[in-house]
Amino acid sequence: MSDLLTAALSAAERGWHVFPLRPGTKRPALHGESACPRTGPCTTGHLKWEDRATTDPARIRAAWATGDYNIGLATGPSGLVVVDLDKPKDSTDAPDGAANLAALFERAGQPVPRTRTIRTASGGAHLHFSAPAAARLHNTAGTVAPLVDTRAWGGYVVAAGSIVNGHRYEVEGPALIRPLPPVLMALLTPPHPKPGTLPPPAAPAGRSGRYAASVLQRERENVRTAPEGRRNTTLLASVRAVGRFVAWGDLPRDVVETAFQGEGEAVGLTTAECRATITSALNWSIRTCRPRPEAA
Repeated sequence: MSDLLTAALSAAERGWHVFPLRPGTKRPALHGESACPRTGPCTTGHLKWEDRATTDPARIRAAWATGDYNIGLATGPSGLVVVDLDKPKDSTDAPDGAANLAALFERAGQPVPRTRTIRTASGGAHLHFSAPAAARLHNTAGTVAPLVDTRAWGGYVVAAGSIVNGHRYEVEGPALIRPLPPVLMALLTPPHPKPGTLPPPAAPAGRSGRYAASVLQRERENVRTAPEGRRNTTLLASVRAVGRFVAWGDLPRDVVETAFQGEGEAVGLTTAECRATITSALNWSIRTCRPRPEAA
């Protein structure tokens, strides 16, 4: 049994959901939505890496039997919040993520908790904390401090045992995982929009404008009620359904973007994920939309 398979099974034994990364890299070794065959686990629709991450030893053995894959650890399903401490890329004089995090805790009058730490290929570190049960946290970039990112729902990290650029990700220090400290919890739980709290946009004048506004509201509700595992796919389809009204001038693009951004984040998609999906869907709709007379 390979070291990578052993590491993947070891992570799964701890209840952590894993999936394969391309050998020697940090990139998922799973197909993307555009190449989805709609078979196997994707029979009812494309499943992303977070949905396909597993703790099932049989599935893990089957996946790693086909190659020496690195190990992706889906933080959200695993009940983890991982703090990613980076090194400066351009200046060796600037403080790194570890120093910035230490300064944050020092201002709070506390030491940085000692928790499970993974030394990364770049010389940075991943601090593993157990996620609070009462909050569904998501990824952040620089919210905590410069060069300090976090991974939770919608994110993953490279697990211990993986090798990137010839450097192995290794456990450093205690293996015990501490709960997410209140200092970080306070920074990672800003108010988020809740489903249905965004008011519908004012209906544009004219019959076509009123119809466009009603379609927008209907598609927002579709996103709001989408089941877990189908939320990003539903967001993509709903934005595409509304995009033609942006192309025809019935709805301002920024109104559509704001409405769907709020709905997407409210159901648990990350800010970046929503923005990328909405932009892609609107660009596609505008590019492929037929003139109104032909669409009538």
